[in-house]
Amino acid sequence: MPGLGPSVAVYPPGSTFGPRTSTSHEFVWLLKGSCRWSGAGQTLDLGPGQLLLIRAGARDSFEWGADQGTRHGYVHFTLDADTRWSDWPLCRPTTGTGNPLAALCEYLVSLGSSAASRDRVNETLTLLLHAFVDGRALDGSASSMPAAVHAMISTVDRAWADGVARPISLRELAAGAGVSERTLSRVFAARFGVGPVTALELMRLARSEPLLRMSNLSLDAVAHVCGFADAFHFSHRFQAVYGIAPRQFRAAGPGPDGSPAERHGLLALVPGR
Repeated sequence: MPGLGPSVAVYPPGSTFGPRTSTSHEFVWLLKGSCRWSGAGQTLDLGPGQLLLIRAGARDSFEWGADQGTRHGYVHFTLDADTRWSDWPLCRPTTGTGNPLAALCEYLVSLGSSAASRDRVNETLTLLLHAFVDGRALDGSASSMPAAVHAMISTVDRAWADGVARPISLRELAAGAGVSERTLSRVFAARFGVGPVTALELMRLARSEPLLRMSNLSLDAVAHVCGFADAFHFSHRFQAVYGIAPRQFRAAGPGPDGSPAERHGLLALVPGR
């Protein structure tokens, strides 16, 4: 909407705005300071690292932090009449591994300085809206994982820091997670549909895929990097999981179904990605 962002607003300490009825949709993201927003039957205390979506027709108000000035980015926009937005989320974090929201917000503000960038603004705003509403990549980040899973992956990251994705026992994984083996298995399987040891093997095999497709490494070398004792052991486990031998996989190219690790939502956990 021309004249309504993307831009940055600066408020002195203790400023207020509203109540008002929003005539359009609006994204608001704090760059500095704090804010209490009330609307849609809720009150949210906002700070940098959060993105708020205000919906058209909402009755809301702002109270900007009293201890310091506040800067926030904003952009107003409209949607097609048949767009179903009533069940969209209200607020999302802009931080976390693989989360694009902060970069898209920053890019929108930079585009807003030029009237000639309107088409690019619309493209970027569309990407931002899809990422905000869909949220699958955001929810898959390590920051949204159960604490035990997050701690387990930190343990794996340390164990694989030298570049070798070696196997790790359930006992070691549970000790790193600070929970019992039974608890870790239950929490992990509830999230990913497989146990942690099985998941770790799928992650190790996933690491072999680009090495097979996009390198001239021998099977012995690939096996070593992925933590298998030798090419025979690696090939046996690869064929059991993928249904095809590594040499055939290397020659065939990408398949339509993706990696088994990908199908279980495990790729975001692979250290070094």
